Amino acid sequence: MVSSSVGVHAADRLAPTLLGLSKARWRTVLTVLLAAFFVLVPLYAWLTGDSYVLILMGRILVFALAAVGLNLALGYGGMVSFGHAMYLGIGAYVVAIASHHGLDNGLVHLLLVAALTVAVAIPVGLIALRTQGIAFIMITLAFAQMLFFVAVGLKQYGGDEGLSIVHLSRFGALTGNKTALYLSMLLALGLALWLLRRVVASRFGLVLRATMINERRVRAVGTPPLGYRLAGYVASALLCALAGYFLANLTSFASPAYMAWTVSGELIVMVLLGGMGTLVGPVVGALVFLLLEEGLKALTDHWLVIMGPVIVVIVLFLKNGLWGIVSDVPAARGGH
Repeated sequence: MVSSSVGVHAADRLAPTLLGLSKARWRTVLTVLLAAFFVLVPLYAWLTGDSYVLILMGRILVFALAAVGLNLALGYGGMVSFGHAMYLGIGAYVVAIASHHGLDNGLVHLLLVAALTVAVAIPVGLIALRTQGIAFIMITLAFAQMLFFVAVGLKQYGGDEGLSIVHLSRFGALTGNKTALYLSMLLALGLALWLLRRVVASRFGLVLRATMINERRVRAVGTPPLGYRLAGYVASALLCALAGYFLANLTSFASPAYMAWTVSGELIVMVLLGGMGTLVGPVVGALVFLLLEEGLKALTDHWLVIMGPVIVVIVLFLKNGLWGIVSDVPAARGGH
């Protein structure tokens, strides 16, 4: 037993160091490099005249923001939601429908997105959080599918063919500028990560993480967990809806496909791929997932046959995801 304990402590001393640098230092270096990569994208697009790269990287930022939102519920609250694509669709359709009726003020769009998301997320959360495990998954999936078919049935707004957005969210001279939109998405992602870091380290974050480990014990010490979990779920939904708002302005389109259960599944995969319960992991997961998808599509029409096994292998052998290599998150959380 003593020998085993000594071995564990020796491994702990070796594990935080990678190629001569501590894990904390690696996290700092990689975060700076990742931020620099995203910041330099507009410069690359301007120098090469390649506007597609802005759209591709903008799409990655959209899904990174949505994955960060889902991570708040999934990685820190243990809420396995299979319906977060619903909020992505809400954000997109608010912009599309408001613009369709001549309302194109960007700030008003944001307020409408936030109001409708809260109005939907609170009752959905109150119902779903009465359950656990597979029941929670099925309830969130059921609500998402219900909204998906509502969008399909809105024939006056394009039905299953979606709705083109003629007038994008208006922000003065910045309206319709792809570079300005990209930088806005990057700023929103940065602010979301900064806020998430502070929230997770706060008393609210501590209670939320405690409810993931053992909700009954949290209740036993006199802290009602429902309010904390509901607040975490609603905040998570708001970030996904904000991503939908940006997606609509990026593509000038809103589609029921944004709410499909497969999109919710992809968001979960992005979180797991990057590292559930880590701050930057979902961003890395979205970047790797979408770049891998884009690269394989260029190689073969049967790209899913390759992509599926690759993701399965990464998730199975890296319990904490890609960012978990330099993270201090225990392996138990990654496998939660």
